[in-house]
Amino acid sequence: MSTEDEKLLKEAKKLPWDERLQHKNWKVRNDANIDLAALCDSITDPKDARLREFGEIPSIHLPIRPHFALGSALCAIGPLFKKTVADSNAPVQEKALDALLAFQRAADADASRYAKEVCDAIVAKCLTGRPKTVEKAQAAFLLWVELEAAEVFLESMEKAVKNKVAKAVVPAIDVMFQALSEFGTKVVPPKKILKMLPELFDHPDQNVRASSKGLTLELCRWIGKEPVKSILFEKMRDTMKKELEAELANVSGLAKPTRKIRSEQEKELEEEAVTETTGVSTSEEAAADVPVEIDEYDLVDPVDILTPLEKSGFWDGVKATKWSERRDAVAELTKLASAKKIAPGDFHEICRTLKKLITDVNLAVSVEATQAIGNLARGLRAHFSGNARMLLPVLLEKLKEKKPTMTEALSQTLQALHKSGCFTLIDVIEDVRVAVKNKVPLVRSLTLTWVAFCIETSNKATVLKLHKEYVPICMECLNDGTPEVRDASFSVLTAIAKMVGMKPLERSLEKLDDVRKKKLSDMIGSASDTVLSSGTAPTTTSGAATSTRGVADSLSMKRSAASMLSGKKPVQAAAATKKSGPSKSTATKKTDGGSQSKTSAAPEIEDIEPAEMSLEEIEERLSSVVKAETISQLKSTVWKERLEAIGMLKQEVESLTELDKCAELLIRLLCAVPGWGEKNVQVQQQVIEVITHIASTVKKFLKRCVVLCLLGISEKVADIKTRAHAMKCLTAFCEAVGPGFVFDRLYKIMKEHKNPKVLSEGILWMVSAVEDFGVSNLKLKDMIDFCKDTGLQSSAAATRNATIKLIGMLHKFVGPDIKGFLSDVKPALLSALDAEYEKNPFEGTSAAPKRTVRALDTASSISAGSSDGLPREDISAKITPTLLKNLGSPDWKVRLESIDAVNKIVEEAHKRIQPTGTAELFTALRGRLYDSNKNLVMATLSTIGGLATAMGPSAEKSSKGILADVLKCLGDNKKHMRECTLAALDSWVSATQLDKMVPYIIVTLGDQKTGSEGRKDLFDWLSKHVSKMSDTSEALPLLKPSASSLMDKSSEVRKAAESFMNEILKICGQEVVGRNLKDLPSPTLAIVAERLKLTTVHDGFSESVKMVTASMSLPSKAGLKNSKHGATDRSSNVGKPVSQRGLPARASVTMVSTQDPMQSQALFNIKDSNKEERERRVLVRKFKFEEPRREQIDELKIDLFKHFREDVSLRLWNSDFKRQIDGIELLQKALPSSAKEVIELLDILLKWFVLRFCESNTTCLLKVLDFLPELFDLLKDQSYMLTEAEAAIFLPCLMEKSGHNIEKVREKMGELIKQMVNIYSLPKLLPYILEGLRSKNNRTRIECVDIIGYFIDHHGTEVGGLMKNLPSVAALTAERDGEIRKAALNTLATAYKNLGDDVWRYVGKLSDAQRSMLDDRFKWKAREMDKRREGRPGDARAALRRSVRENGSDVAEQSGEVVARSVAGSMISRDNFGYADAHMDRHMIPRQIPVAAGPADWREALEIVALGVPEQSVEGMKVICHELTQAADPESTVLDDLIKEADRLVSCLAVMVPKTFNFSLSGASSRSCKYVLNTLMQTFQIKRLAHAVKEGTLDNLITELLLWLLDERVPLMDDGSQLLKALNVLMLKILDNAERTSSFVVLINLLRPLDPSRWPSPTPLESLAVKNQKFSDLVVKCLIKLTKVLQSTIYEVDLDRILQSIHIYLQDLGMEEIRRRAGADDKPLRMVKTVLHELVKLRGTAIKGHLSMVPIDAEPQPIILAYIDLNLQTLAAARMLTPSGPMGQTHWGDAASNSPNPSTHSADAQLKQELAAVFKKIGDKQTCTIGLYELHRITQLYPKVDIFAQLQNASEAFRTYIRDGLAQVEKNAAAGRTPSSLPLSTPPPIAAIPSPKFAPSPVHTKSISSKTDSCEDDPSSEAQPFRGQGDRDSRLHSTDQQTDRYQTSGTLDALRERMKSIQARPQPSMNGSTMLYGGTRLDEPQQSNIPPMDERALSGLQARMERLKSGSMEPL
Repeated sequence: MSTEDEKLLKEAKKLPWDERLQHKNWKVRNDANIDLAALCDSITDPKDARLREFGEIPSIHLPIRPHFALGSALCAIGPLFKKTVADSNAPVQEKALDALLAFQRAADADASRYAKEVCDAIVAKCLTGRPKTVEKAQAAFLLWVELEAAEVFLESMEKAVKNKVAKAVVPAIDVMFQALSEFGTKVVPPKKILKMLPELFDHPDQNVRASSKGLTLELCRWIGKEPVKSILFEKMRDTMKKELEAELANVSGLAKPTRKIRSEQEKELEEEAVTETTGVSTSEEAAADVPVEIDEYDLVDPVDILTPLEKSGFWDGVKATKWSERRDAVAELTKLASAKKIAPGDFHEICRTLKKLITDVNLAVSVEATQAIGNLARGLRAHFSGNARMLLPVLLEKLKEKKPTMTEALSQTLQALHKSGCFTLIDVIEDVRVAVKNKVPLVRSLTLTWVAFCIETSNKATVLKLHKEYVPICMECLNDGTPEVRDASFSVLTAIAKMVGMKPLERSLEKLDDVRKKKLSDMIGSASDTVLSSGTAPTTTSGAATSTRGVADSLSMKRSAASMLSGKKPVQAAAATKKSGPSKSTATKKTDGGSQSKTSAAPEIEDIEPAEMSLEEIEERLSSVVKAETISQLKSTVWKERLEAIGMLKQEVESLTELDKCAELLIRLLCAVPGWGEKNVQVQQQVIEVITHIASTVKKFLKRCVVLCLLGISEKVADIKTRAHAMKCLTAFCEAVGPGFVFDRLYKIMKEHKNPKVLSEGILWMVSAVEDFGVSNLKLKDMIDFCKDTGLQSSAAATRNATIKLIGMLHKFVGPDIKGFLSDVKPALLSALDAEYEKNPFEGTSAAPKRTVRALDTASSISAGSSDGLPREDISAKITPTLLKNLGSPDWKVRLESIDAVNKIVEEAHKRIQPTGTAELFTALRGRLYDSNKNLVMATLSTIGGLATAMGPSAEKSSKGILADVLKCLGDNKKHMRECTLAALDSWVSATQLDKMVPYIIVTLGDQKTGSEGRKDLFDWLSKHVSKMSDTSEALPLLKPSASSLMDKSSEVRKAAESFMNEILKICGQEVVGRNLKDLPSPTLAIVAERLKLTTVHDGFSESVKMVTASMSLPSKAGLKNSKHGATDRSSNVGKPVSQRGLPARASVTMVSTQDPMQSQALFNIKDSNKEERERRVLVRKFKFEEPRREQIDELKIDLFKHFREDVSLRLWNSDFKRQIDGIELLQKALPSSAKEVIELLDILLKWFVLRFCESNTTCLLKVLDFLPELFDLLKDQSYMLTEAEAAIFLPCLMEKSGHNIEKVREKMGELIKQMVNIYSLPKLLPYILEGLRSKNNRTRIECVDIIGYFIDHHGTEVGGLMKNLPSVAALTAERDGEIRKAALNTLATAYKNLGDDVWRYVGKLSDAQRSMLDDRFKWKAREMDKRREGRPGDARAALRRSVRENGSDVAEQSGEVVARSVAGSMISRDNFGYADAHMDRHMIPRQIPVAAGPADWREALEIVALGVPEQSVEGMKVICHELTQAADPESTVLDDLIKEADRLVSCLAVMVPKTFNFSLSGASSRSCKYVLNTLMQTFQIKRLAHAVKEGTLDNLITELLLWLLDERVPLMDDGSQLLKALNVLMLKILDNAERTSSFVVLINLLRPLDPSRWPSPTPLESLAVKNQKFSDLVVKCLIKLTKVLQSTIYEVDLDRILQSIHIYLQDLGMEEIRRRAGADDKPLRMVKTVLHELVKLRGTAIKGHLSMVPIDAEPQPIILAYIDLNLQTLAAARMLTPSGPMGQTHWGDAASNSPNPSTHSADAQLKQELAAVFKKIGDKQTCTIGLYELHRITQLYPKVDIFAQLQNASEAFRTYIRDGLAQVEKNAAAGRTPSSLPLSTPPPIAAIPSPKFAPSPVHTKSISSKTDSCEDDPSSEAQPFRGQGDRDSRLHSTDQQTDRYQTSGTLDALRERMKSIQARPQPSMNGSTMLYGGTRLDEPQQSNIPPMDERALSGLQARMERLKSGSMEPL
């Protein structure tokens, strides 16, 4: 520097800063900037005194303050930087930036006020300068951000990115990228950056576009991928979208800021100081470091939707009458409201309209309106709060809608309202309260589910506020009757507990029972475990991710935005920043304090990018290895010297022992001298050889060395003179570091190189490299993209040809899948590629690489694709919920579009996809396999096949067993569908292995729904693929299903199965196949052995199997030619039988001789026969015929071979009908001598006959039909009746096949059906015949109609309910088929012959035409009968009825049917009438019916009943019923005689009950049961007869009835339900009319355990304790019935005897047992206590006067006394013991006589007290009537007493009520009516309140429908009992009513006696109902008077008065 310059600078230092910085001499300015930077760097204390001089600068007029801070002082300099950084001199500008950086580091946040001017200057002048200048400008920008000027920074960047010079735009993007990555979105708001990016995406410069993509990726790290995609992707071009989507796959995890703003740094320093002094750890750092979630809502601009909505015609549309127009209008709103952010406005009117539309009658409109509300809530958020509150009640109410679309829309909208912050749960508490009380359970449950969601998505503070309101609501809902509501309540409580803990809930939870507490605690525990498990793992992961990111960020502090892209590695930027190390350290002086320790702990990462190193440094470090003269010669300009030197160097390198240490330095030396610019070819070759030697010799060749050499080597490949050496060198590189790294680097070099030879020759080397190394270490996607985008697009033919060769070589390794990635190539190139594919066919695993990589780098060696090398794309993002939902859409077009969309996704992924996210897709596609649209099913199959091909082996795991559903499609009868299924299977087997599919195939082969065609196709498919299995042993499980298919009825299936088994035989060998088939049944094994020519399994065969196998395997050639296919057999086990003519004579002889030893064996084997077990598998009472299923046939085959001799089994189970006939003949011969065995195995034989019926072979069928009559005759002779299971096996098939097309077969079957009545009762046979009338076969229907006609003609219309079939027959007269009509008319004519005109009652509803046809046919029938002199139609039936009436009234059975029987004196001419009943008994018990005209009188009838023969006793019971009917007549005198024999009658009938039921259970009709129950019913309907039954007889009867009520066999009997009902009704009648005391005593005694011998035999399978428990329960129900009416019957019972029975019961138990049972809640004990309590309550203390039969003086004291005292104390404490007795019953006499403390009051005082009690009763509406009657009696006894004097304080209305009531009672007394039948009107209140007058309105309360005749009371005699006139279910009641006349007396005793006479009258009660058994109530509605205390009767007074007015009731 000159002296003048020094002087100038020295003088300038005296100038003020502003002058120095703006001096005209650049050196002065430069020096000033240096000084300023040094000064700022030296100041660290904000209060440094030197800073005052900044305030004293004259040109900067700042006031001087004593406490002048650093910020204000430095800010004086701030404005100067806008000029200094814009200096025109580049060095000065750079120094100015240094000064600015120093100033920014020293200043505080106040300096940010000058940021705008300075930033604008930097944008204008610095971003286009030198690289150092640009770097420092970026650092300044970052420091402005640190000084909290981020907004200013982004405004400047908006200007910068608009610069026309691309060179200035890239640094601006990079600095935004760095600011975002270092400070995060909390400091740098991303909204402005998002606005800038769309313009940058379309920038013409590729570097700008690359940087903008990198900045976008960084944004994704901070705010997530979805927000960025939703905001930016719609503004991008498709190519940019595609590139970005590919890059987004590499972005993972959330980012974390690494740098803090200045204020946070100062705060952190203060906290550190506090921590050091106090020693408190700052554990909050982790919380502070949590990244802030960015809401996408804040990133977008609001959109105005009101204006476009107005223009769209919304208001007219929502008012339209067409629902589609309304829906479209709302849909437009929904579409507009789907904007991310909606501009606020007036939406009130819109919301009012939507509120109406929510309840629109059309569901589509309602759903659309609901979705629109949700969109508005999401877009408006808080601005929608008012409208949300208005709409919420309607939305909650709408939750009652059950349609899934509506429910889903409502759920999403309600969730959106809360998530968008429109309201909180506190705001809507009232709406929720209303919703949870809604009457619809769905509203309640879904509301609570929504509340639970809201709580889960709220913060803890909010939940703390609201839990006090919502917990009570949930507690109330826990008692809801609907399980869903209770579960939802538990969910809400669980959500609250998760948020705020259990403590706030403790008090509320105390009210819960233990079960609910446990359930809630389990739910809370599971929820907390889930939170814990899902919370801890991510924490660890995030920590690891954070540390990793910290390392990455520290390594790339200044990386560019473009470095985010996958093609540009961040380490490049890291290497570049090494040059600017000082500036970096300076700029981050205050921010990198804590990063060094983190960086040091990071794993060592190889630095791929070589750092700069000077030649001098290289020479110095190689001085000990390479001679100095060698290096100097390498620098020589003479080529010979260089050649000599390189030769010497080569020798020295080869002689080195530790080459690894200096390998990199040698490479660097050779790259520098002679360098890649060497012109001499020989030198070049030597240099390449040295490098090759180094690369192939060292143990670890660094990738930096490859990078140093690769550009030069690639250029040498283009030179033909050095090409061979260069290619060898590249191969050595690949061996050292892997071909993946070399290829990745070469792509860029070759792509950008100007010499086309570099590209073409480089690709040719790649061809050889792929052939040498294979593709396992290559990134195939990058290679394919390079070939498509660069190689095939090249204009040079050599390059294109080389690329084609490279792709052909790839095809050799990866196969034809590569074609999918090249589908968009030009057609001409595609044809060339196809030719190359043929030259290089796919070799698969056989294409082994020739060379290997020495040291694999895991990062580069792992292919980006799957195991086959080709990349697979992740399509999970494209499988959206909308796509999955549309796959299940009700519109088939939408479903088809969705399937096409899946195909398109797979196509776009080049048919190479990853399994991620496909599980849900497969689930959705599974549903489409069952689509009603078959075209969609086929499309789905194609899609599933495509998915399997695209996924490869992983398809098996991800598909969730969809293969089973695919295989089911083989059951379709359409060939095209099966072909599509097989195509899908082809795709599947190519993707996975066949062994993975075997389990599914086995299930399909065993499924009958697959069908014969499907099984045949599947076997053919298996035959093609089984040989390709990797492990052939996996195919062995298919052998058994295949063997079963050899017996299939379809010849094609058998042939295909045989072909498949032969394939397995070829692969596995005979020994393996034989070993796996040995456990098959012998006949099946024989057939398999014959078909497959197996020799290894013959050793295990029996002689018979060998014989059959031999006989089938020895036909002559002629026989084979002549043999024809036999009829296919449903149960066939042999496919193609060989005819007998095909067997040579020798074979026949051998067969006979082999069979000879068998003839000595028994034909049947019943040793292990378990017929009951077999019959249990049969579905009983199944009348419709179904073809035998495959498993049923297999079971039959097993049973047949098990229980029949082997030769017979083989004959019967043969496809040759002749062999079957032989088997039948063997059975025929053995039939007479094997009756027992045949009966035992009858079900097996019947199943086999069913199979023969299903055949088409007539010869065999006729043989069967010849055999069956003989079999049935045998069964008849053995008196055997078919069981229900046997009938269910045979009869449905017999009825269905009775319409055979051959007349002879039809005739035989018809005769067989007629013969069936000998072994199966006609009533049970009829349902099968009725099912035959519904057959689709017209001939079957005709035969069944004819059979019904036959039975009507021969067995009578009324036998077995034949009349029930007549409507079905009559309906057939409307059929089109004339034959059916004719048959139906003939049958109805037969019925007309028997019934006469009564037939019209049974034919049902007919049309006029049908009636006309019938009328004509009936007239014809009448004429025919007249011609034949058969009488008139119906005469026979009328004669039968007359005979029955003359010989004893035939009372109708309980079922309502009249059993017609042939009795003596009958005028019916048919001899076989009653034939069906003759065979009712399964064991053919003969009936002993007297020949006389029946019993002469009822005494003789009773004798017949006493004999105990069920069928014989029926006749006696008929006569008794007739007499009982006569006795019910009031004029009859028979009753007195009957009363004397009543006990004997009931005793005999009680004995008959078990006999008749056991008789019916043995298979006979239930007729006798019905007669017994009917006779008992009639007996107990007469109350006097019922009272005459003794206690012991009643005990036996009640016990029997209850036992049969419990018997599980009764419902299974004929008319079982009616018998149960009859038993129930009879028990009710006994409880009503039997003597009450006896009933009580009997029932209390029956509470003890019953004697086991009393139970019916056989007993049920339950234990004795369980049976006794059920019996006790029934007894308890009976006692409940009696106890409920005790109040009205208390004076009918003998209390002493009842108390005695209670005493005996308690004493038998003892106190210990009572205590134990009380703890176990024993029902019998509880019932006894209840009876005792009722007695004490009703009698009060007078109960102690009824203990005459209890030893009260015994020691210890009887237990009953303690219970009586306890009840008295309890009732007295509850004030239920009043002087007048409880419930209005007054017992003064008893109370006076039994009271231990007699009253000491005077008579007047006691009368006054009693009047008060009477008035109290009158004031109570329940006891008003009885109170009035008591008051009336008092007025009669005490006429002088003024009762109204006691009512001075009462209201006038009450007094009027009493006055009118007494007048009405007087009138009733004169008419002789009792108080119990006359409830009066409800009395007014006693207090004096204004009210209208209440006139008494007593009404008659008998039911209008009652048919009970009432007789008036006769004071001189007992009233006659009531007699029932209704049907058998009518309830009859009789009451003995008496009216006693008492003389008026003035004594209190007389009054007591008078009142007692009133109370003694019984008052029937209607309280309660008890269910006894079988569904019938124990107390049916009674036809009795309503008791006065019945509140329901009194409350219904108004209704009765209305009926009175209308005249429907008779007033009193």
